[in-house]
Amino acid sequence: MEIFSVLTLFFIFLLTLLFLSSLWRQQKRSHVLPPGPTPIPLLGTPNYLYRDGILRYYPEFHKKYGTIFTLWQMTDPVVVLCGYDTVKEALINHAERFSDRPPYPLLDKYTEGFNFLSTNKHWRLFRRFILMTLRNLGLGKRSLEEKCLKEAELLVEAVSEMGAKPFNPIHILSFAVSNFMRTVLFGQRLDYKDKKLLELISHIRKHSDNIFSAKHQICNMFPVLLKLPYLWRLLSKNSLYLVAHVREQLDFHKQTLDTSAPRDFIDHFLLKIKEEEGNAHSQFRDTSLIMFISSLLAAGSDSTTSTLKYFLAVIARLPDIQAKVQEEIDKVTGSQRPPGMSDRSHMPYTNAVIYELQRHLDLAPSGFYRVVTQDITFQGYVLPKGTRIIPNLSSVLFDPTQWETPDEFNPGHFLDEKGQFRAKPAFMAFSAGKRECLGVSLARMVLFLFFSALLQKFSFSSVSGAQMDMKSLRLNKRNIIKYWEIRAVPRSSHTA
Repeated sequence: MEIFSVLTLFFIFLLTLLFLSSLWRQQKRSHVLPPGPTPIPLLGTPNYLYRDGILRYYPEFHKKYGTIFTLWQMTDPVVVLCGYDTVKEALINHAERFSDRPPYPLLDKYTEGFNFLSTNKHWRLFRRFILMTLRNLGLGKRSLEEKCLKEAELLVEAVSEMGAKPFNPIHILSFAVSNFMRTVLFGQRLDYKDKKLLELISHIRKHSDNIFSAKHQICNMFPVLLKLPYLWRLLSKNSLYLVAHVREQLDFHKQTLDTSAPRDFIDHFLLKIKEEEGNAHSQFRDTSLIMFISSLLAAGSDSTTSTLKYFLAVIARLPDIQAKVQEEIDKVTGSQRPPGMSDRSHMPYTNAVIYELQRHLDLAPSGFYRVVTQDITFQGYVLPKGTRIIPNLSSVLFDPTQWETPDEFNPGHFLDEKGQFRAKPAFMAFSAGKRECLGVSLARMVLFLFFSALLQKFSFSSVSGAQMDMKSLRLNKRNIIKYWEIRAVPRSSHTA
């Protein structure tokens, strides 16, 4: 009994010591950091474990503490940046100092450090190589555009088969986007009814959901949990399926590689591996190939599919805007051919609607963590090296100093006084700076070609969900993307 009492007292003493130590460290570091809500010692800012839970408080914190404030993830500070001017100053004006990433133990474990969120010092090397390879494959040229147009044609055929009946387009859009990504990466596509394609899409969705899940974040904070075999298998199941899928393609490409005529992304990567065979320190090897292509496949497929589904769900509730887009398409291309990238400069309203839909969607409200690469005095506060940063992109996309009617759906945000398209620096839907989304050019091509091809052939109307204003649509985007149905009615009469 005495031993039990001693152990209990020791345990209480230890907890008290940890509590006081955490409180002292937080108070010491708080003197140089931006203000923020008072954290609970050891536990940090309430609701922080569930990332989506804390996101809804950002506007309140922004209003109370200003454009830069501090949250605590247990005993670690996380500085949040809000508003266009502040985010631009960090990600663009001081791009180099805000270019690093924190460790993502779960992701780093199964990718061996070869992923786009890695702190691996070679991320710049692979970023340059991937961008160069995409250009070699035809990005910005007619060759890759023709492949995208072919997939758009098949997408239109699949929607036509719905026969104007209510349907959830998320599945058909997933088939089209994933197939286009497979064409770029593997040089092949699968039939929409192929079980292998269905299985791949299912694992991609689950993989993406896991990255932002609470259990994933907990394991990143407590990486010792990854030593539990059952938990590791559970969390990495879908990710490892993607790895196996790419490995299968790699084996096929090795057997059929023609060094004089690379067919796709894998072939170009294999040629780079051969080029560096004599370099013992080369980072180009089978592992990095598999991991980066898995990431490209997952990120490109899931985010673009979700964006397109939201486009259709919203445009179905805006018949006047939809009709104006269709009028412009008819004027530029008629019904004889789908719009191509060369038509985009002649379709300013359509382009403005696409950009405004993306702004309104606000797909990645906070982006991924950044890390300060060295001590920096930023807006009067000292941010020590290693401080984690969250750029609140949502606050940029809805910054009232940058948008005339930020809470309204207004294509005019991207049109000048002559009705011509105008780019806006505050459009940071793909983030900004050194870590801007790697596939931004590819995504823009797919969004324009698929969206305009669908609007050319169909008029969309909503058949599910309660009536909502535009703000409610944005706040309910997850349910809209996953569950809402629409109707696609073939356009029987438009300009030939």
